Amino acid sequence: MDNGIPSKREIGVVVGEWVTRHPWSVIVLSIIVVLLAGSGGRFLVFDTDYRAFFSEENPQMMAFEELQDNYTKNDNVMFVLAPKDGKVFTPQTLEAVVWLTEQSWQVPYSIRVDSISNFQYTRGEQDDLIVEDLVADPLSLSNVDLKRIEGIALSEPRLLNKLISNRSHVTGVNVTVQYPGVNQAAEVPEVVKFVRNVTTQLRERYPQLDVYLSGQVMMGISFPEGSQKDLSTLIPAMLLIILIALWILLRGLTGVFSTLILLLLSIIAAMGLAGWARIGLTGPSATAPVIILTLAVADSVHFLSTMLHEMRVNGREKVDAIVESLRVNFQPIFLTSLTTAIGFLTMNFGEVPPFAHLGNIVAAGVMTAFVLSVTFLPAMMSLLPVRAKQNHKDKVLLADRIAEFVINKRRGLFWGMGVVIVFLIAFIPRNELNDVFVEYFDETFAFRRATDFMNENLTGIYDLHYSLGAGEDEGISDPNFLQKVEDFANWYRQQPRVVHVSVITDTFKRLNKNLHADDEAFYRLPDDRQLAAQYLLLYEMSLPYGLDLNNEINIGRSATKMSITTETLSTNEILKLTSDARAWLKENGLPSMQAEGSSSTVMFAHIGSRNIKAMLTAAAGAMVLISLILVVALRSVKFGLLSLIPNLVPAAMGFGLWGLINGQVGLALSVVASITLGVIVDDTIHFMSKYLRARRERGLAGPEAVRYAFHTVGTALLVTTVVLTAGFFVLAQSHFKVNSDMGLMTAITIVIALVVDFLFLPPLLMKLEEKKDEISDTAGARAAA
Repeated sequence: MDNGIPSKREIGVVVGEWVTRHPWSVIVLSIIVVLLAGSGGRFLVFDTDYRAFFSEENPQMMAFEELQDNYTKNDNVMFVLAPKDGKVFTPQTLEAVVWLTEQSWQVPYSIRVDSISNFQYTRGEQDDLIVEDLVADPLSLSNVDLKRIEGIALSEPRLLNKLISNRSHVTGVNVTVQYPGVNQAAEVPEVVKFVRNVTTQLRERYPQLDVYLSGQVMMGISFPEGSQKDLSTLIPAMLLIILIALWILLRGLTGVFSTLILLLLSIIAAMGLAGWARIGLTGPSATAPVIILTLAVADSVHFLSTMLHEMRVNGREKVDAIVESLRVNFQPIFLTSLTTAIGFLTMNFGEVPPFAHLGNIVAAGVMTAFVLSVTFLPAMMSLLPVRAKQNHKDKVLLADRIAEFVINKRRGLFWGMGVVIVFLIAFIPRNELNDVFVEYFDETFAFRRATDFMNENLTGIYDLHYSLGAGEDEGISDPNFLQKVEDFANWYRQQPRVVHVSVITDTFKRLNKNLHADDEAFYRLPDDRQLAAQYLLLYEMSLPYGLDLNNEINIGRSATKMSITTETLSTNEILKLTSDARAWLKENGLPSMQAEGSSSTVMFAHIGSRNIKAMLTAAAGAMVLISLILVVALRSVKFGLLSLIPNLVPAAMGFGLWGLINGQVGLALSVVASITLGVIVDDTIHFMSKYLRARRERGLAGPEAVRYAFHTVGTALLVTTVVLTAGFFVLAQSHFKVNSDMGLMTAITIVIALVVDFLFLPPLLMKLEEKKDEISDTAGARAAA
């Protein structure tokens, strides 16, 4: 046929004719189905536990849970108090510490409170062991008393660089909480609300203090609070960008309005389905609406741009233009939606559940957007008035100019782009798997500012815990075992950037001194097992409720927990430190002491490298699946396999460029290959489908087919790339580093993908089909002769 439409009825034509005959039925049915799916949104809650980032099978998570089962939980809130005069040991500041310590016992689910005021100071008096609070009545203390207390605090290993700074200018009150686990989505906010109220009261009562809140609990609440803050700013920004882009492309209110409704329906359905699936929202998964907005607009752009082209240039009536647009775009829109969904679904093969949730939500949103773009959107456009001033003279578009440039310079572009591709890919090895998980939060987070202050002035938030076994019940009193534990603690104290080590041997040494008339010569480990056991029993019987040794000794007294606090470290530094510790234990420790360091710090250190390996494997599998789909869809093994080049190269170039400008690949970038895989395939599919349509239906030679592809889909690809890039750049403005890095890297990769599809794919297609065109031209010339 002259217009290039084949005689057989394509699925797009069937769908288009049915939709335009029953527009109201389609619209009403679409809205009903979306609202039913969206009703699941009432089950959506924010997950406030950082453990949400780890699967139940995660080995570091399992080790950490086992350690917490044997000892006191270590979820905590740390109040950091900084007197404005720089002096902790004054009656007024110590009174504030005592008041805060008392109030902290009222924190919901609190099981322990530690401060310099309630530190159980021991001393010997004749044959008795006296155990008492270090600070009892601060306002009655004389200068001599204050100096004595300060001296004790600064000489006590359990306090120095943990609850009191070495300059006595900052102190901390640490509250340990243990959640019932019935409804942690409500339990964590309950704790946070209480401690923030206490902080407000503390500032009002003691205005001479600056107060900061850090700890695991405050980190946990920062995830949902940051997500909610992002959503309140990123979604409006994205909607504004989409409005501007759609108006520039479509120049019509009805198309813009219908597309916005479609986008909102897609988000409602996707988030509602997430609610039905009881998915807890986290920092990554909460960005799904922004990503769905970004991706779903492409379907509408391709449909509407073709429809308007048919009306304005080819003079078709609106209904005929809708049918023709669906005929041309149904397959590529379906394929791009499918491949995008596959890319995001590969995130289920990773090690981080929030990213799997993100992938599932976005995949649901993308496929919903596909269904709505071939049903709801055409139905809306068939009913609404469309201003399409007819202009039979086809305008020369920017895409047409790019086509001429590419065709005329195809040999230079082919080799030039080849060199650029190889050059950038060569820098991939410069990337290093590394992360600093405290820096997931930028300085706008109160938690980050408090943690930075605490790291610089008091102690660290990073910790490592070891459960060191004695090999037998009651074995922790064995002098040989205690000496090995002491040696291990001293090894850790010698490591750079370790700020504190909490170990039971410090208690044994202090008790040994106390029960030898406080003779400093006896500040050493007892050399008699029975004597050590008696010391410990006497001490435990003197401790008040809530300050026992359950946080350091297991029930059978067969193991003890040693805790190390460090400065803020990168994941590589943490992994090296724990590896060196493992080697030390293997060489110097008892067989029963062989243990791995466990903590949230260790968990985050391992998750990035584990996830990127899993995601690269998943991405490779997805690429094979997508290639098979393209082979079938394009009805060509050659073109299906050829699509691998523009689909794989952009992500590789993106990581190469990242190696040049940054070089640090962490948790955020571990999923970029999967995200971009499905997205960048879109450009390739739309361009190649138009190219092959020109070759097969219109019988055009390679250069003419390239010119046709640019003319029919080039502008839409430019607009969708601008929208996609802008959308992910908006995501890059997130205050949550995992989201911002993911957004930035994805935006970079999408731009590279368009450059490859515009400047490398067409020259590659023309080069591969050069001889075929020459043979066709020769055969044509002979026939004419």
